[in-house]
Amino acid sequence: MLADLGERSGDIALQCSETAGFLGELNRRIQTDAAHLGSLQTHMEQLAASQGESVAAARELSQTAHRAEHIVADGHDVIGLSLGEVAGLVEHVTGLEGHLRQFLSVIEAVGDVSGQLSAIARQTRLLGVNAAIEAARGGEATQGFAVVAEEIRRLAGQAGESSASVADKLGQLDRDARRLIGGVEANIARGRGVSTHIDQLRLHMAEIASLVTQFGARSGTIVACTDAADGDVAALREGLADFSRSAQESTARVDTARTQLEGLEEMANAMLNTAAHGPQITRNSRYIALAEDGAEEVRGAIETGLRDGTLSIDALFDTGYRRIDGADPAQYLNGFTDFADAVLRPVLDRHTAQDSAIVGCCLIDMNGYLPTHISARSQPQRPGERSWNMEYARNRQIFMDAQTRRALDGAGDFFLFTYRQDLGDSRYRALRSVFVPLVFAGRRWGLYEVGYLI
Repeated sequence: MLADLGERSGDIALQCSETAGFLGELNRRIQTDAAHLGSLQTHMEQLAASQGESVAAARELSQTAHRAEHIVADGHDVIGLSLGEVAGLVEHVTGLEGHLRQFLSVIEAVGDVSGQLSAIARQTRLLGVNAAIEAARGGEATQGFAVVAEEIRRLAGQAGESSASVADKLGQLDRDARRLIGGVEANIARGRGVSTHIDQLRLHMAEIASLVTQFGARSGTIVACTDAADGDVAALREGLADFSRSAQESTARVDTARTQLEGLEEMANAMLNTAAHGPQITRNSRYIALAEDGAEEVRGAIETGLRDGTLSIDALFDTGYRRIDGADPAQYLNGFTDFADAVLRPVLDRHTAQDSAIVGCCLIDMNGYLPTHISARSQPQRPGERSWNMEYARNRQIFMDAQTRRALDGAGDFFLFTYRQDLGDSRYRALRSVFVPLVFAGRRWGLYEVGYLI
């Protein structure tokens, strides 16, 4: 009955160990997810801040669009009036050409009259000269006529001088008028080009007004979308906060459940260990015997080494672990490592091969250091392959779990426990192990372990 209870306790302990391992992994994943969630919340806060800025910018954009629409509308009216005035000015300048040409025609007509006056003055001068000659021939009787002839000649000279002066002024006026007409004609040509540009400018202003109107409509749509997105962001932030609180609560509950399972596992292991020390034969009896035999052989090999000087007591109990450069996971050397590899590894290999259920036999010092292991678990590490190294290069590493610690600190001839073997990358394997204490020179060195699947 006690044996059956022990076996059942062992099965319970094994299941508890497996479940506790699963809960531990679940807890780690929840904590990892919670860390990711914290990062996500940080990004969410940044997004919320950016979203707030986007909402403010969208509203400012909408207000700017409305102001621009009013400004463009007012400007369009003002520019339209200005362009109308410019067009009228161009039209007025264009009309000056006809008036200037009429003025030029008048100048030319006046010039013709001035020429005729010059001819009359010349003829009058000649008439005065002839009159003076005839008066001289007439003697005393024609002296009065001579005075008249002289006056006619003087007036003809003055008329000729005035006519010449008028001709000069009319010539200068004609030249100035022609230059003015040339400039007006050039301005008229430019004015026609300006009219074309004015028409194009009116079209562009109309297009700008249309674009501003469209921009105002789109900015209103943007404001509506950003307002809706702002609500979604707020809801998402609240959802993330709720999820974060739930994750924290789940972590605490899983941790509590794992602690309770570990407590149950400890009680089941205690019952398993108690039953294993009874007189009844159980499924574990064979492995207990193999563990005691293996421990005795290892103990004898170490004591022989101490006696013949191939191993010193200081090297055996050396805890100055020297880390091996580049090892991942970490591996260490101490004064006992070489002796353990050369003398004890063959013993471990031979005892492991005694039963197919045995996963491996190994040595564990009081700090959890494995100076050597079976050959299959003592392979050279592969750079960059941590998972492989964790499983196949377990020698020279340091491991510790609750059951191993209990066996290291407990008093007894052997201990039978179940525990989770760490295989790296959150991988575990539930094993049942027999731990046999190793004592040398009255000092507890550690344990000899036989791990098996049952």
